[in-house]
Amino acid sequence: QVQLVESGGGLVQAGGSLRLSCAASGIMFTINAVGWHRQAPGKQRELVAAITSSGSTSYADSVKGRFTISRDNAKNTVYLQMNSLKPEDTAVYFCRVQGEAGPKQIYEYWGQGTQVTVSS
Repeated sequence: QVQLVESGGGLVQAGGSLRLSCAASGIMFTINAVGWHRQAPGKQRELVAAITSSGSTSYADSVKGRFTISRDNAKNTVYLQMNSLKPEDTAVYFCRVQGEAGPKQIYEYWGQGTQVTVSS
């Protein structure tokens, strides 16, 4: 059974930092990409950052230069380092794993989310 467990959220003042972790277990397929998404109250969920199996990374314009996504393959964990946090970064953050086990076996899993609150 695939499990994604996020941690590292919390309350921080504007300008502060947090590091989110997404630990995966039970993965029995090839992971193509892992992404961090966020959803603020009353808003749609949006992609914040992603990292592919080759190590390529991408970021939403709103977090470029402030957030960094990375991975530790030995620990099956993906991180999101968030610096210079702003109140508008307040949201529930989710990790999402996309992968495949064959041409028609596509998988997608979401974590339960971790709350990030940035006070002004």
